[in-house]
Amino acid sequence: MYHLQTLVNGIVLGSLYACLAVGFSLVWGVLNIINMLHGSLIVLGGYLTFFAWHSYGVHPLVALPFVAAVLYCVGYTVQLLVINRVVNQPVLTTLTLTFGLDLILYNFMNVYYTATPVRVTLDLGIVDLGGLVMPVDRLAGMGLALVLTALLYVVLRGSRIGRAIVAVRMDRSAAELMGIRVEQIYAITFGIGALMAGTTGAVFAMVYPVTTNLAGAFLGKAFVVCVIGGLGSVQGALIGGFVLGLVESIAGQFLGPEHALTVGFALMLLLLVVKPTGLSGVKGFE
Repeated sequence: MYHLQTLVNGIVLGSLYACLAVGFSLVWGVLNIINMLHGSLIVLGGYLTFFAWHSYGVHPLVALPFVAAVLYCVGYTVQLLVINRVVNQPVLTTLTLTFGLDLILYNFMNVYYTATPVRVTLDLGIVDLGGLVMPVDRLAGMGLALVLTALLYVVLRGSRIGRAIVAVRMDRSAAELMGIRVEQIYAITFGIGALMAGTTGAVFAMVYPVTTNLAGAFLGKAFVVCVIGGLGSVQGALIGGFVLGLVESIAGQFLGPEHALTVGFALMLLLLVVKPTGLSGVKGFE
């Protein structure tokens, strides 16, 4: 039962990691942009959820669509008005731009929200199955994370916008010849990435304390998940998230929590050497 508890904890954590990384992977895979703003967008989603609950009594599940809409508009606008101007420049240029935008958002949140950790405390109790104990809020967070990731997969596979995003990812020139407005698709893709970041932050706020100091950690997790699972794929994000969650849970149990992050990054470096495409082996959306 002791080992089973560790595995369950890893699965719950892995589902959150998958949801955390899928938007980052989407933007990187489609736009070829390493979005340094991603971690701060997750924190912003968590803050919006907390203050909607704390100040106005809005339940997090009710606030979730609002948070998603706000983050989508933020991402869409930033991409269309700012990033789109340099989207065809070398990766270092777009990386520097998103890093600068991240600093602006990070400092804005520190000024108006402070760096004090916040969390939506729902107190839903625990589930005890013969010694296997799990807080209900974590199970709910896992369910929400998986649902959000699945919805993104359905959108990409079953909608016109999703097929357009896939087409641009595979061959921008051919997509333009087919009449797809690439700049518009780029903005929509970045907006979806921001939406997924914001909803992930909302889910995290229901499970763990959220603070601006975690923005860098969230970004680092997204990097690791993309490398482990494979870039530009929802399936890759799921595989990478679950692998990282299980590895950190097991390493934390047997080596100590202070070594869990080190083991995760070591796994990333190993995969970069032996299998650069990640465990899923998917280079793009299918």
